[in-house]
Amino acid sequence: MNVHLNRWRILIASTIINICVGAIYAFSIFALPLTKVFSVSMPDIMIAFTINAAISPIPMILGGKLVDKGGAKKAVFIGGAMFGIGFILSGLATAPWMLYITYGVITGIGQGIVYSSTIGNSVKLFPDKRGMAAGIVTAGYGGGTIAIAPIANALITSNGVQSALITLGVVFLVIILGLGLLVKPAPAGYTPEGWTPPVTGAAKAGVNVPWHEMIKKPLFYVIACLFLIGALSGMMVTANASVIGQKMFGLTAAAAALYVSLYSLSNCLGRVFWGAVSDRIGRVNCLLMIYLVISAMMLTIALTSSVAGFAVAIAGIGLCFGGTMGIFPSIVGEKFGMKYYGVNYGVTFIGYSGAAFFGPRIAGSVAAANDGNFTNAFYIALVISLVGFALTFVYKAMENKQKPEPEVAKAA
Repeated sequence: MNVHLNRWRILIASTIINICVGAIYAFSIFALPLTKVFSVSMPDIMIAFTINAAISPIPMILGGKLVDKGGAKKAVFIGGAMFGIGFILSGLATAPWMLYITYGVITGIGQGIVYSSTIGNSVKLFPDKRGMAAGIVTAGYGGGTIAIAPIANALITSNGVQSALITLGVVFLVIILGLGLLVKPAPAGYTPEGWTPPVTGAAKAGVNVPWHEMIKKPLFYVIACLFLIGALSGMMVTANASVIGQKMFGLTAAAAALYVSLYSLSNCLGRVFWGAVSDRIGRVNCLLMIYLVISAMMLTIALTSSVAGFAVAIAGIGLCFGGTMGIFPSIVGEKFGMKYYGVNYGVTFIGYSGAAFFGPRIAGSVAAANDGNFTNAFYIALVISLVGFALTFVYKAMENKQKPEPEVAKAA
């Protein structure tokens, strides 16, 4: 279906919206001040971040369902409102359990709906540049902390962490709802002007698999596991970057915030870089490279005692975490089709959810048992990444054996 649509304007608006919801990655900036406000331990505060990330498949599926029904704009408005309000209410929280509800649940559901709607709609708008589009729109999500971390740190220093959360919540509401007006849903079967879909893979077979059929396929579980492994190291660092910098490398809170931004910049660039590269050399080759680089960076951060080594390691980890988030949207579309893409990607996102749940907990538990030292957690991530490298060959073998199937007519 060829419709004249300013898809680049929609992509840019979606990317800026994702910069706002990407503030989720700045939680390590808020964490230490919040422990002082509530007089609790770091693990107590980190539960809010864990809940936020762990519930993500639920809003991802809800947002994906809206996208599949042509409701991308509606999803942005619903999710954006919840996200901004969740931040505001987090600033008004008077106990950790309230933070679990406001930041963990309300903000978590809001950001998941927004993220799934922007990425799902963008991938459908760019069937000719799927990896690049997914990379750009997810780069906003991954790169939001680049600007937000130092701003949040400045707000916290000036007015306190709770005031900072309220201020950011109001700003996010205005930006997301305003730019949401520019978002238009991709028409069913959309193809850009002058582009003819290649008759290969899913397009050739007419494969469009709904979620309840997808989860019966072994390939789905391999993809979800690869997603989990690729995101695990990133989530370990995302949740603890500021703390690692301060506890292990002697950085001040302000300096640590800059390194959080460095990590986020790498995360952002990794999504665009690996997404575009995977369009050229293939998803499997990119995954193999990503897992090897993660392993090398985890070894580096485990062995180094210098700030320079810390910077190199978190930049490399961020680059690969970003690559993971930029590549898997394309993999899901290519293996299970675009008709039910929104929901399918939401279901597959359980891999990320697992990483979000286990990553921070592994890192936090290991650090707590070793006087704030994360070294053993880095070794654990190294081994897991090597498992991902080996599992990629299993995925490649299954991919080669996979036979095209006819379209499944009905979804649940």
